[in-house]
Amino acid sequence: MIEVAASMARGPVFLAGELMECLITFTNPMSHLSTSASSEMLAWASAQIHCQFHASESRVALPSQGNKDVQAESDTVLIPSRGERGQCVLDTPPKILFCDLCLDPGESKTYSYSEVVPVDGPPSFRGQAVKYVYKLTIGCQRVNSPIKLLRVPFRCGMPEPPFPQDEEVSPSNPFLEEEETSRRDARPLEKALDMLMITTSRRCPRMFNITNMRGKVAKFCIFKTVYRLGEDIIGTFNFSEGDIPCLQYSVSLQSEEEIQQQYLRRPGQTISVTGHGRHVESCLHTASSHFSLPIPLNVTPGFSTDIVTLRWRLHFEFVTAREPLEPPTVLQNQSEVTVWAGTEHVDVDTFSWDLPIKVLPTNPVLASYMSQFTGTNSIDI
Repeated sequence: MIEVAASMARGPVFLAGELMECLITFTNPMSHLSTSASSEMLAWASAQIHCQFHASESRVALPSQGNKDVQAESDTVLIPSRGERGQCVLDTPPKILFCDLCLDPGESKTYSYSEVVPVDGPPSFRGQAVKYVYKLTIGCQRVNSPIKLLRVPFRCGMPEPPFPQDEEVSPSNPFLEEEETSRRDARPLEKALDMLMITTSRRCPRMFNITNMRGKVAKFCIFKTVYRLGEDIIGTFNFSEGDIPCLQYSVSLQSEEEIQQQYLRRPGQTISVTGHGRHVESCLHTASSHFSLPIPLNVTPGFSTDIVTLRWRLHFEFVTAREPLEPPTVLQNQSEVTVWAGTEHVDVDTFSWDLPIKVLPTNPVLASYMSQFTGTNSIDI
């Protein structure tokens, strides 16, 4: 028996275009003191990255050849997605780790695998209708034996498209040597992270008048509409300028998963909406209020492929009174304790509003802390 263990050097989350590094260790666990100890042989081992796509048959209509289980006719042929559901939409060329490996009892050998995460694929996504799942697959084979596969799942995010060539993407530092500065700018990951930081750091407050058919309810201010994973969305309400009393409001962070028209299973199919957090506030007789909604680190930023589009929005719901409500009055020199009770019955209206926002990736090191994947896995051969 040989134990095969894989461990990604820097967590299970990557940006497309980033270099992935993984250490793969092969061990013969038998002690040399054991009477039955013997050397173990492997004919070869290789590694490659692939992305698996799966669609819900009740929501997505794919061409007949595009949604079959991937199976190989022979188990001695290396197919990284063997036995997986759906379709392999992207894979890198396999890299040979070794040929003819012999391990004595208690001996182990470690090999380093590195590959650039492809930039021409979709991001990792587990939606209601479609899934894109990335995996590093290590294939191993003994002589005249079936191929064994070790898979290590990981997340892949798409960086923000580059800025125009005449736009500065990072602050200049006069204390850096020119050569060091150019070498730093040449690193794809650092450039992508600079772009994300610059894009999401730009504040551009936007004001909205919240109204219904009876008049103005409030003024809403949001400081920006472009965020990265892990950021807090902060907005404020000013009810003092409103004509209509607002009893309660709620703000929900939602993602919309829309299947492209040509792949809809049935006409008029609704868009899948998923909630990722909600803030509810009672605001009767309140002059101002604010909310803060965190964007989870383990969700997928907005993206679009030829099959699905993922968008983000803030969904607002307001409960307003149909008639004016008098606020409680407190006399300045009142000596007795007064208990004010709210109105028992209020005729209300409800309405909603959606504000589109943009959600981008974040530093993959930060996202790794909240990933469901560990970046490690092992099998016995």
